[in-house]
Amino acid sequence: MRYLMTFSYDGTLYNGYQKQPDKNTIQDKIEESLTKINNNEFVSLVATGRTDKGVHALNQKAHFDLNTNIRTDKLKLALNSMLPNDIYIKDICNIDNDFHARFKVLKKEYVYKINLGEYNPIDRNYIYQYNKKLNIKAMKKAIKFFVGNHNFKSFTSSDDIRESYDRIIYNAKIECKKDIISIIFIGNGFLRYMVRNMVGTLIEIGEGIKKPKDIQFILDARDRTQAGKTAPAEGLYLKNVYYK
Repeated sequence: MRYLMTFSYDGTLYNGYQKQPDKNTIQDKIEESLTKINNNEFVSLVATGRTDKGVHALNQKAHFDLNTNIRTDKLKLALNSMLPNDIYIKDICNIDNDFHARFKVLKKEYVYKINLGEYNPIDRNYIYQYNKKLNIKAMKKAIKFFVGNHNFKSFTSSDDIRESYDRIIYNAKIECKKDIISIIFIGNGFLRYMVRNMVGTLIEIGEGIKKPKDIQFILDARDRTQAGKTAPAEGLYLKNVYYK
């Protein structure tokens, strides 16, 4: 029986979502709990994608298979009773056995939060404490250049070698609420560090180091050294994953 799970997590204490040797990860914690429920027969969790160390998720999704048919409400209750308090299962539903949580994704939504006001130690793991003013008008002008189908090689890790760096950004915008700005990207997929590198470049535009029109030049350059610094992990959230 195949299940689709929606879950949230605080990534502060983890080395990212994806399992790694001798590392504390989100995937390990959930798989350990599912395996116990599955009479100690290992259960593999297939998520929509990875999130890096310190990155959070509001609505991550993953599929998994169990040998027995368990009511989804009981399964959710059992998992939440076993998992640490920084991981929470929000929903579980039955799906067709040919469904794939990663390959069936139509689009993902990420949000990056920045505090332009006074330093807040309570939010330091959840909102990037930039604590200075930025030129939001320039940043809003610049972010429009990301929308569309582009080669994002300039905005991924320099050691991320692949055949295609093309991705589609359907929507990109900046919202402001008092001293907190939220930078939102919705796209068909994202490369490693892509969102954080786009945010880092927007910050440099807000600082006056770069100009809004430089985004097009950086995209065309297909050179990581032309983009800005990678923004810190703690401000980034996987907000939503969309299926057909």
